[in-house]
Amino acid sequence: MITNSSTLFRYISTHFLRNMLIAIVVLLGLIFVIHTIELLRRAAARPDVSFRLVVEMSALVLPQYAQRMLPFSVLFGAIYSCWKLNNTHELVVIRAAGISAWQFLSPMIATALAFGIFATTVINPVSSIFISKYNQMENTYLNAATSLVSVSRTGIWLRQPLQDDGYAILHSAAFDQKEWRLSDVSIIFFDKADNFTKRIDSPVAVLKDGYWEIQQAVTNERKGDPVHTALEKLPTELTGQKIEESFADPETISFWSLPDYIHIMEETGFPAVRLHIQLQALLAKPLLFMAMVLLAATFSLRPPRFGGAGAMIALGVAAGFFIFFMESMLNTFGISQKIPVYMAAWTPAIVSLLLGITALLHLEDG
Repeated sequence: MITNSSTLFRYISTHFLRNMLIAIVVLLGLIFVIHTIELLRRAAARPDVSFRLVVEMSALVLPQYAQRMLPFSVLFGAIYSCWKLNNTHELVVIRAAGISAWQFLSPMIATALAFGIFATTVINPVSSIFISKYNQMENTYLNAATSLVSVSRTGIWLRQPLQDDGYAILHSAAFDQKEWRLSDVSIIFFDKADNFTKRIDSPVAVLKDGYWEIQQAVTNERKGDPVHTALEKLPTELTGQKIEESFADPETISFWSLPDYIHIMEETGFPAVRLHIQLQALLAKPLLFMAMVLLAATFSLRPPRFGGAGAMIALGVAAGFFIFFMESMLNTFGISQKIPVYMAAWTPAIVSLLLGITALLHLEDG
């Protein structure tokens, strides 16, 4: 009996894993084609961007899209696996052997759990590396005037273009988001050939409408003595919203680095709500994958003699999209701090799991 049970476990889990991988390959293939076409459109006016470079950039974003598509691949793979077992009457044989729905679903649930852990601990770190590389290439080849912001243990680093086609790098040890005030500021200026031109040091720089107000500035040119001025203005296209949106993209930070990055963000005065939600959502991902299996079973285990299998499967797919939109909506509420972080991150997985368990109990036990 143990051998038969282990054989059945391997058989179901292997088929489910294969169907799940087929689903994600198909989805990523469509995304790759669409993204390549979009990049070709954007690169049409740039002769220095080759087709090979476009393909490479499209390949770099696939792990990021894979993370978004994985719940759907689990759902589609589970729906097809359950439907196949049902349609070939293998499920009838399994039931006749005294095996309940919970027992023959356990291989798929265990596989989904393991795949969720793998997605969080391996796919996410790989994706963060690839998407960071993609952003660098996009800034270099498609968006030459993009501002960049990053936060490290030494403070905030900000890169912004200048009106003379050069750029400036701002460094600040601390930041006050309420007044958009930088403290202990150093601004290093470069021309478009990356040559150093000058440096400005200041105890305070405040972001105003269209410029940085640099107080008690000390300017050091490449030649000459330092120049002290009470106030300097540095034109900028940055706004508070642009700064928040251009740095700390959760998708560019590895799961393993998120706790440290959250700590650094909070120390430097930046809100870390998005990163908190990202961390909790990654921790909830294995639970969400398990819920997808239960929902798929609920909508695809209807006996063939009752008919309506196609409609039930369509309902299962619709339920998956509903969960996706619910997750996006709750994330938005969480980022705006209208609901707690844990509620925003864990609610989709917990609600989906409870719905799947309830529906399967009704289906199995009446």
